Amino acid sequence: MPWECKTVEKQRLEFVTKALETNNFSALCREYEITRKTGRKWVDRFKQGLPLTDMSRRPLCSPNKTPDDIEELIVSVRFDNPGWGDDKIKIFLENQGYKNIPCPRTITNILHKHQLISEEESLKRKPFKRFQKEHCNDMWQTDFKGEFLTADNRYCYPLTILDDSSRYSIKIACFPNTKNVVINAFKQAFYEFGTPSSVLSDNGSQFAGFKHGFTMFEKFLMNNDILPIHCRIKHPQTQGKIERFHGSMKRELLNHNLFKNLDYADKALQEWRTKYNCLRPHEALGNKCPADVYTHSERIFADKVEPFEYEPGFKVIKVNSWGYVRFQNFQLYLSETFINDYVQFRPNPNNDSFLVCYRNFVIAEYDSSSGKRIHRKISRL
Repeated sequence: MPWECKTVEKQRLEFVTKALETNNFSALCREYEITRKTGRKWVDRFKQGLPLTDMSRRPLCSPNKTPDDIEELIVSVRFDNPGWGDDKIKIFLENQGYKNIPCPRTITNILHKHQLISEEESLKRKPFKRFQKEHCNDMWQTDFKGEFLTADNRYCYPLTILDDSSRYSIKIACFPNTKNVVINAFKQAFYEFGTPSSVLSDNGSQFAGFKHGFTMFEKFLMNNDILPIHCRIKHPQTQGKIERFHGSMKRELLNHNLFKNLDYADKALQEWRTKYNCLRPHEALGNKCPADVYTHSERIFADKVEPFEYEPGFKVIKVNSWGYVRFQNFQLYLSETFINDYVQFRPNPNNDSFLVCYRNFVIAEYDSSSGKRIHRKISRL
């Protein structure tokens, strides 16, 4: 027969039963290793018909408890913005004029209480260090957000443009495909905001040339004195800001909506962009909103390519109708992108090679002895 396991409540009931029959209360308390005060407490509670379990130690009055209306407000903001954490919710509500908003830790506790925080998602929120340009429009980042389906079974491909310094969303444009849409989208952005000094993109075919070639997008940027920069292959961390931007878009909007068609998707994305720029605080900006920091570029966009005057003293050659140029004894392939354009050849002052320049940019370097291409990377002269 197994030993009987007595719970604390059973022992208390046993003690009270004996206490009501004994004439030596002190000896009984010593037997149960409790004080007489504790013994009297359990006897009195039994006589009052109260349970012999431990009562809650929660105070009757909690003056520091978050008011119900504030708690409801926090929950409401979280429902409307599922990707926002405690800091953003607090700053957003304070910016809206609400008073006595609790500290971020309390907001987190409220979100846990209402089961609005996923432990799995919380573990992903690890800070990491990024580079950052000092001034607005020093660099814009661009990429296509991964496609998603609308209710009419069509794909939407959002093209996004983000200012590197201020995190300001320059543009979100929705397209049914990714072909031949980038330049027009950038023209619209340039008309509205001016031009940046450089544009950072990945190596997708819309942005970077195949093998030894160049894209019309790269040429378009150089025609407007903008440096095209491409991140390292298979290294998305280079575009960390726009990757994070896409993550916010997915968590706060795309994961919770199925749009009727492309027009509805575009409208929702523009509304989200306004919220992101004007209402959503950003930790990297000292909890300011991107719209509080961003300023338009002083570089005005003119949608007309002016003839370029190369510096005298160096050979200037026209690219033929196959994308080749002949320099010295070498027949060199540049790109069909530059057909009928003029490029300049300059000696490299650092070694025995020559540079191929298009307008203000070096676009390739070749060995002077063999004519072998050393690199195809765009940089400013």
